[in-house]
Amino acid sequence: MLFVMWRFVAPGLYQHEKKAVLPLVMSSSVLFYGGVSFAFFVVLPIAFSFFSSVALEGVNIATDIDSYLSFVLKIFLAFGIAFQMPVATVLVCLTGMSSHLELREKRAHVIVGAFVIGMMLTPPDMFSQTLLAIPIWLLFEAGLLVARFYEPHCNHNDSTLYTER
Repeated sequence: MLFVMWRFVAPGLYQHEKKAVLPLVMSSSVLFYGGVSFAFFVVLPIAFSFFSSVALEGVNIATDIDSYLSFVLKIFLAFGIAFQMPVATVLVCLTGMSSHLELREKRAHVIVGAFVIGMMLTPPDMFSQTLLAIPIWLLFEAGLLVARFYEPHCNHNDSTLYTER
C-alpha cells in the first residue's frame, strides 16, 4: 500500500524532494516489518504463556480462529505503528514543528507516553507493557539521533543567527 501511494505521489515531487522522502519511505517499511517481527517472535509467545498461566487448572484452552486472528493482527498493527517512532520524530524535525533539542527536553514526557501506549495496546500484564514501551523509547532516541541530519539548517525565528557586520 505504501508503494502504491509512493507511485502516486512521486511524479509530482521535485528530484530533491524525492531524495529526502525516499529514505523515510524505505525506513518506514523496514521499521513496520521490524515491529511485526518483534511482536511475533518476542511479545506473542510471552502473551500466550501469560494467558495460559491465568487459565484454571484442568481447563482446556480452545480459542476460536476469529478471536485469535483478531488479537494477533491487532498486536501486529500496534507494534508496526509503534515502531514508526523514528520516522515520526524525523518528520517533526524536518517540517520545523520542533527541533531535536526541544524534543530531547521532552524526553520524560515521551517515556511516560510510551508506557501509557504500552498499557493500552498490550495484554494486561506489566511485562508485555514494558516490552512495547521500551522499544518505543529507544526508537524515539534513535529518531533524535537521525533527526539532527534532517533539520532545516536555518531557523528564521532565531535572532542569534543574524549578526551585524
